[in-house]
Amino acid sequence: MLAQQVRAPFAAFTRRDAVRLAVAATILVAALTAILSIDIIPAAYHVSVGDIAPSTIRAPRTVDFVSTILTKQAQDAAVQAVPPQYDYTPAKGDLVAARQTAAFDSLVAPVDAAFGAVLSEQGRRAALAGALPGLSKTALATLQGMDAASWTTLRSAMRTVLDTTEQGEVRDSELDAMRQALPQALPANIPADERELAGEIIEPLLVANSSYDAAATQAARAQALQGTPPVTVTVKQDEVIVDQGHTISPTDLEKIQALGLENAQPDVAKLAGWFLLAVLVVALLLGWVWRYRPELWHRDNALLLVGLLLTGAVLGLKLTAGRSLLPFFIPVATVVLLLTVLLDSGAAIVVLGTLSVLAGAVSGTVELATYVFLGGLVGIVVLHRGDRFHHFVQAGVAMAIVNAAVVAIFTLLGERDLTGLLQLWGASAASAGGSAIVAVGSFAVLGNLFGITTSFQLLELANPSQPLLRRLLLETPGTYHHSLMVGNLAERAAEAIGANPLLVRVAAYYHDIGKLANPAAFIENQGGMGNVHDLLTPEESAAVLKEHVANGIDLAYQYGLPKAIIAFIPQHHGTALMSYFYAKAQEQAIFAAGAIPGTPEAAAAAASVDQARFRHAGPKPQSREAAILMLSDGVEASVRSLTGHDEPAIRAMVSTIIRERLEDGQFDECDLTLRDLDRIREAFVSQLLGMYHQRIEYPQNKIVELESRRIAGAGRT
Repeated sequence: MLAQQVRAPFAAFTRRDAVRLAVAATILVAALTAILSIDIIPAAYHVSVGDIAPSTIRAPRTVDFVSTILTKQAQDAAVQAVPPQYDYTPAKGDLVAARQTAAFDSLVAPVDAAFGAVLSEQGRRAALAGALPGLSKTALATLQGMDAASWTTLRSAMRTVLDTTEQGEVRDSELDAMRQALPQALPANIPADERELAGEIIEPLLVANSSYDAAATQAARAQALQGTPPVTVTVKQDEVIVDQGHTISPTDLEKIQALGLENAQPDVAKLAGWFLLAVLVVALLLGWVWRYRPELWHRDNALLLVGLLLTGAVLGLKLTAGRSLLPFFIPVATVVLLLTVLLDSGAAIVVLGTLSVLAGAVSGTVELATYVFLGGLVGIVVLHRGDRFHHFVQAGVAMAIVNAAVVAIFTLLGERDLTGLLQLWGASAASAGGSAIVAVGSFAVLGNLFGITTSFQLLELANPSQPLLRRLLLETPGTYHHSLMVGNLAERAAEAIGANPLLVRVAAYYHDIGKLANPAAFIENQGGMGNVHDLLTPEESAAVLKEHVANGIDLAYQYGLPKAIIAFIPQHHGTALMSYFYAKAQEQAIFAAGAIPGTPEAAAAAASVDQARFRHAGPKPQSREAAILMLSDGVEASVRSLTGHDEPAIRAMVSTIIRERLEDGQFDECDLTLRDLDRIREAFVSQLLGMYHQRIEYPQNKIVELESRRIAGAGRT
């Protein structure tokens, strides 16, 4: 049979108790409210567009607003995307085609008659000379040198091309270009001189059947403008609006105005929320002390000790709010260890519950609340009376284990990586150990003075999962993987020539961060979607590629990367030529000129393309590490495109990339030697062979391969 403890009846709540409650509650509520609402009055920022931010401006709260600037930009983009409207219709095209082909028949009728009449050679030439008086001497000579069959073939082809072209849309703004393209539409078997003759005959007959329709264009643009929805911007709490030293942009100023940071008005609603929370927890805490610990209730020093310890812990939590790791270092368990030793475990548990609620409210996470509560609770259970040193040691070890278990649980439930987990385990051990050390070193003094001593250690944050790399992984996974591979190659090459492998690896991770601004413009991020460059001219594509360097520099400064890393972003391309788009531009220039590839005219058209427009802005690599990054970037992308990855293919591609960069003068401004290049080549080949290693050749696969070779050999014989 369980023995039942006989408790004295609850004492009545007297006027003296009411006064004590009012004084203690007022002081403690005021202290907690002041601590919790430190950030309710944001700093005032009297800034304008173009000003330099005096400090880093953060959002004190979350706000959604309709952006006038972004809405206007979206509307302008929608209007600009509407192409000019023309009045062409198929019926109009057929009508104009019939008229112009009739004109063509009338025009060439004398030529038909000349070829159809029985005339001498001299007579026929004379007749042809008068048939089309507007021909050039070259075209007339071509016409006079033709026989009737050749003329019939050419006449039919010209009529067909003219009729087909006129039936389609011929815009008045494109008439000259379409006239020049008519000879190229003739069948390929027609000689070049006859094409020139045909051009002189039918080009004047091609007329526009489509004119610009201003009213239709305006209506389409008005519809596009009306269909553009307002752009809503969400600013998260603690989000950086603009970094210190950066220029205030119009969108930055719009966010500042939406948050009311120009007037710096206090957040009254937030203040009321913290006040009500403080009233609730203080009332319950003091009510519990009055009800269950009357001996403590009537001791001013005990209430003062509880108040000081509680507000001190909350202050520490508030000052570290918003940090991902720092709150876990705070030795908040010191509070409950001291209360367990100086008062009793019951009071320590109640204070611990109150502190856990406030920790969760301040941090906005259940994880920290659980971390504080379970870690402190096990400390209370293990510490017991705490009259021996090894009790504090045991409590510290137990708290470290429980804290580590808590962060491991939330790591499994959340999305933390292994490195983050290891750091949190370190924080758990440091917090638990720090709490035990502070408690054992101060409880005797606090027993007399009712003071508070809280100490926590800071570990330097060295997490490889930086926000910028996380963005690369989530927004541009292809670029992220490419950067990792480039880092592997660059580190191996740097080790081979005695350069700084760590520096070049880190630079490789960040060298393409500018692609975050336009991920779909780069093939590694397209994921099977359409290539946007199919819709752009070569010059536009080259401009898009150049932009990722400037965007990368801007983003690097925005995220506060070291200048030594930022310098690699423009240097990894140097002034290299974007050969693919340069060649594409040359092909288009040859086509536009109507030249035949391989001819002097084609060479002249290709030479007219400005090569400077297809080169990166530079500068060229200024260090061996930058040169290694340039080579690693080119080698990784080129070798990836190979169909076969055997050693000869890889070695040939690596040698080609190195030779091209060397001949292009990209290493003129760094102290890279030919011996260094040889060692870099061998390091690349060795690393790439490991990356693209061959699988074991199973017997059945070998049989299939030999049989396919035998069949292929028999087919060739």
